[in-house]
Amino acid sequence: MFLSIPSVLKAVREEKKQVAKIVEKELLSGIISDNRFGVFSSKIPSVYITHQLNVLSGITTYFTSKIHQNIALKFTEIWIPDIERENNFSGKLSEILHLKSKTKFIGVLSRFKFEEKPKKYDITVVLSGIEPQRSLLEKKLLKELKNTSKKVMFVRGKLTSEVLHASKNIEVVNFLTSEELNSILNKSELVIARSGYSTIMDLAVLGKKAFFIPTPDQNEQEYLAERIHNLNIAPFCKQEQFTFKKLNEVENYNGFNKLDCKLNIEFFSLFQGK
Repeated sequence: MFLSIPSVLKAVREEKKQVAKIVEKELLSGIISDNRFGVFSSKIPSVYITHQLNVLSGITTYFTSKIHQNIALKFTEIWIPDIERENNFSGKLSEILHLKSKTKFIGVLSRFKFEEKPKKYDITVVLSGIEPQRSLLEKKLLKELKNTSKKVMFVRGKLTSEVLHASKNIEVVNFLTSEELNSILNKSELVIARSGYSTIMDLAVLGKKAFFIPTPDQNEQEYLAERIHNLNIAPFCKQEQFTFKKLNEVENYNGFNKLDCKLNIEFFSLFQGK
């Protein structure tokens, strides 16, 4: 993280220059920045979208959180994609008292939508994330699922022409468009995935049952998996501990309650008359 700071600062400086030009040329009424530090202007209302005002980074959490909070402070408002309630998804990631006057909870955001479809797959695996952990989890899951009689869709999350053969009960695809994945998930009984925040929101909108396997050493994913477990929504385990039998734990959890993904138009009153 620290080694990447110079390149991050360079990108922020470039963003600021480009944004200043665009604001002047296009006469913008406002800016909405999705976690882009430099997409900001002091001349017009600027909104920062993040669920992670507390940045969990192990022993450096205090410092990374303070840096991120100072960046967020310069924006007019901070929009948190979550529900404003005690048992929300983000938990302590978004609990910052000294920024409360700037924050608004805008509800869950997702590219997906719920559709009533007949069930086709007992299990859908959605892989994502950095290597080598993506491939290590792929190997582990294929081994554990190959002997089950359940119908499995295996989405590798990999842009490649490689053809991977597993077993007759497992349908493997390298990559799906958002529309294709939306359809597959709506046809699935259970989803196995990493516990990334976007994935959690997607599954909440679709009202799915899930089993989470956080990426090793990614503190945020580990926290989110434990939080979802504590809310009795879905179980999780460490990557090296996964076995097919662990999926039986899903029956003891409620799954996600289907939530609407609707952004209240009133939030945009910030930009009126500018």
